[in-house]
Amino acid sequence: MSKKRIVVLYGGRADEHPISCISAASVLNAIDTDRFEPIPVGITKDGKWIVNGEDPRGWSLDNGVMPEVTITEGSKMVVLDVALGQDGFFAQNGNELESLGHVDAVFPVLHGPYGEDGTVQGLLEMMDVPYVGCGVLASAACMDKHYTKVLLAAAGIPVAPGITLDAREFDAATEFASNGADILAQVQAASLKYPLFVKPSRAGSSFGVTKVEHEGDAAELAAAVYEASKHDWRVLIEQGIEGREIECAVLAAKPGDKPRVSWPGEIVLDRRNEGDDQFYDFDSKYTDAQASHVEVPANLPKETLERVREIAAKGFTAVDGAGLSRVDTFVTPDGEIMINEINTMPGFTSISMYPKAWDATGLPYTDLITDLIEGILR
Repeated sequence: MSKKRIVVLYGGRADEHPISCISAASVLNAIDTDRFEPIPVGITKDGKWIVNGEDPRGWSLDNGVMPEVTITEGSKMVVLDVALGQDGFFAQNGNELESLGHVDAVFPVLHGPYGEDGTVQGLLEMMDVPYVGCGVLASAACMDKHYTKVLLAAAGIPVAPGITLDAREFDAATEFASNGADILAQVQAASLKYPLFVKPSRAGSSFGVTKVEHEGDAAELAAAVYEASKHDWRVLIEQGIEGREIECAVLAAKPGDKPRVSWPGEIVLDRRNEGDDQFYDFDSKYTDAQASHVEVPANLPKETLERVREIAAKGFTAVDGAGLSRVDTFVTPDGEIMINEINTMPGFTSISMYPKAWDATGLPYTDLITDLIEGILR
């Protein structure tokens, strides 16, 4: 049987560029090369597609250095011919175009805007090229936390109380300090309880997220909104939920498949035991190995775990999910379950929650990659 040729896209223009690089490194190191021939295609931070750059298989965060797709001496620009579809991938060699061969599918291991938000998915749809993951609608809606909540609430799924602001209306010259009273008034009108979490609507990996704890402090609130606005003009202010953050991996590899749901897992923030008022920020996720660890299944009653799985599947269906997603929930002390957000291309390193949850549910990492790719091959 001939190997299927799979373009693995990584890097990209988003803040999550280095995390995409690490996820792609894990995928490329684990992919079944008896079945598939991977074609690594990197995307630089300014949006150039290249082949023959630095080999991502050697990248990690172990040395604290954030990897980046850069143009090297042997790099070649990738040129797409939309009309040629699966045969429309070329590398530019001087004035000549060299075919990258027939591409059976694309695995876009891209996080954040310009990759996880429906843009690349739309391009591949136009080329009629099969790809792993959610389609245009689900990708776009789940990239935007505001619209995720709109869709989930319409499906009757509880979400955290909050408001959405348009930061373009605020005074950047004062770093929104002059808008603090107005922002505080909107929070008070919505009866949001502290602590609050202020976050950009369309960003990932906890970029731009601030915890606001001092009730009535307009300056602190304005500073948090300004920080979030560096990543997106649409900013969410959400009421902090007293509860545990429980994450569920959802898989529907083939179009039309009923969603399969892993055992729910929990990120345990180890420094909370030391009195550190910690939340799951970028460092906890990626750069501080002592900050947290993953437990799958989460230490909850089986009945609660099953309810989390049901709600995760319902949320995945409500946003028209396909392929894969990680559904993040809150479980409150009184047993209420609400969805926090849905990640359509979650962190995909071998130690990320999505692969670890499936491994604990009986689907090893390499088999997971195989299922995702084979599910969309023609």
